[in-house]
Amino acid sequence: MNKVVWGYLKLTRPANLPTAMADILAGCSISGFAILSSSGNFINAPDYPNVVLLIFASIFLYAGGVVLNDVFDLEIDRVERPERPIPKGIVSQKGASVFGACLLISGILISFFVNYLSGDVALILALSILVYNSFSKKFQFLGPFNMGLCRALNLVLGMSVFGEISHWMYGAIPLLYIFAITLISRGEVYGQNKKHIIWAGLLYAVVILAVLMITPDIQRQWIVLFPFLTLFVFLIYSSLIKAYKVNSPENIKKAVVSGVLSIIVLDASITAAFDSWQFGLIVLLLLPLSFILAKIFAVT
Repeated sequence: MNKVVWGYLKLTRPANLPTAMADILAGCSISGFAILSSSGNFINAPDYPNVVLLIFASIFLYAGGVVLNDVFDLEIDRVERPERPIPKGIVSQKGASVFGACLLISGILISFFVNYLSGDVALILALSILVYNSFSKKFQFLGPFNMGLCRALNLVLGMSVFGEISHWMYGAIPLLYIFAITLISRGEVYGQNKKHIIWAGLLYAVVILAVLMITPDIQRQWIVLFPFLTLFVFLIYSSLIKAYKVNSPENIKKAVVSGVLSIIVLDASITAAFDSWQFGLIVLLLLPLSFILAKIFAVT
């Protein structure tokens, strides 16, 4: 593959894109979209095209956001991450800027093809991405909050599949989760962030409790949720504990990568709670894809 094309591809962080897809599927399940009936048959067939459109919209919005993140971080990356495509000179800053902007615009336009509400949510999400990249990431609290808000809006984008949003407050779950991961990432270059790791661990616990609280019928669904949440707990806490014990940049980065990719397991848990374990398993199958791509492309 051409070196420049490969550089542009690396800018989009391909390993992270399945997490954006998982957000949409979880949001759709919260909205009442059912991919499987209780008998295992596919239903709601007329709505499938809109779900597919939202998945592509989310992919473009996420990719555009991470591309522009590298555009705004050029000066920092020249010192801390000189191997990235822009500071390395493989992709020009201007070219990356145009590429990122086109991706964001494409995500917004695709969302409007679903319905006006989806388009409006995508527009707000794109603006939140721009605010994070250009301004809020510099601040201790505002940066993680803004990053979490972007992920929350991505979940809400999935909820908008029918043109209405009845459970927008559930977006607080990914908001808190991403807030925690962003806190951890503050030590990714230099280490020494044990205090942030403790706070992240507490926020993770709140996220798990919140999933249990929003489950429509927890008395019946706990047996369905148990394997999903058990996997989620293992993935996020095993790497977090290692990063606390040996607070090195390497372990912190592993905790961040595990946290980011485990968004898929979180979304699979939500999907299983609102739809079926089969649909949750479909979402979970995105996890191996992310792990495979993470061996080729950087996650952070």
